[in-house]
Amino acid sequence: MARVSQAHLDARRRQILDGAAVCFARNGFHATSMQDVLKEADLSAGAVYRYFSGKEELIGAIVGEVLAQVHEGFEEAARSSPPPPPDVLVASVLSRVLATKESLTVDGRPAFPRLVVQVWTETLRNEELATVLREGYGAVRETWTRIAGAYQDAGTMRSDVSPEYVARTMMAAAMGFLAQQALFGPTPTEVLGDGLRALMSVREEADTR
Repeated sequence: MARVSQAHLDARRRQILDGAAVCFARNGFHATSMQDVLKEADLSAGAVYRYFSGKEELIGAIVGEVLAQVHEGFEEAARSSPPPPPDVLVASVLSRVLATKESLTVDGRPAFPRLVVQVWTETLRNEELATVLREGYGAVRETWTRIAGAYQDAGTMRSDVSPEYVARTMMAAAMGFLAQQALFGPTPTEVLGDGLRALMSVREEADTR
């Protein structure tokens, strides 16, 4: 029997993950059956179960993959000296992640933001998924904390605020932007970048007392 190439195996795994992502984004985790995933991916049960044991493993793989992409994007910036400013950094990383998922749609709209919201909802009842998410977001927060510290060391950010607070705030901006995409429809990441840039330009009023 001819050996199956690694490229073929990777492509098949990608096909399954993308099919599952669309199903979860469309109907939610609990309303999606493995039969729905098989139909969306256009594969047999044997082909899918060769890679994943069920929905739990599928959603864990999807979440882990996305968090790894986000983490690597920010880690790349953290290796710069100094890192790009927050408005450029957050918008560029989000844009890169969204671009990898742009082929996934539900009713003509991007599926990825809807999938993100579905995952957040599922973590409220699924402790294993919540653990994956906490660990992934924890890694991103640690990287952002180092980035904020680098801004402070370079003198481009005020030093009287904890770098971890900055990290949590920038993550909140990115997460909120994705939630808006899911609720209100696609919006260019330039909107987020420009909005952050405007907020960064605010100056405290001089003390006139």
